[in-house]
Amino acid sequence: MDSVQPKGKVSPCVEMIEACGEWFVRIVSDDGELTHSFEHESLAMAYAEGQRIRLRLDKVVRL
Repeated sequence: MDSVQPKGKVSPCVEMIEACGEWFVRIVSDDGELTHSFEHESLAMAYAEGQRIRLRLDKVVRL
């Protein structure tokens, strides 16, 4: 997770990963870091895409 830069600056990103049958979406922005869990991949992806658009990012990073 390469969202931390020198001198405390944060590189905004939206990351998505599956673990133990559950999907997690991690949002890193100037406001902080949030992680949400979902039972279904489609719901996780929809949420991640919405956050990507909100933060004006090019892509969702799938880990």
